[in-house]
Amino acid sequence: MDNVMSKAQGLLNGIIDIGIKLIAAGVILQILFGAAVPFLAIDVTASVIKFVGALGSQGLVGLAALAMIYWSFTKK
Repeated sequence: MDNVMSKAQGLLNGIIDIGIKLIAAGVILQILFGAAVPFLAIDVTASVIKFVGALGSQGLVGLAALAMIYWSFTKK
């Protein structure tokens, strides 16, 4: 059972790492080429700004949510 859980955790960690790298690549491409990057269907920078703005408008609740997100990504 532990082997299955460790494999599932490794798979999820890999998916999260790929997702974070894709978001970073999207932001970098939009900074370099503007919002009209042909193979990006969404505006990545606007989505990131909207997410940060939503957390910021919630005050202490947003700060707690940000702390939880940070903790979940950095724990080993």
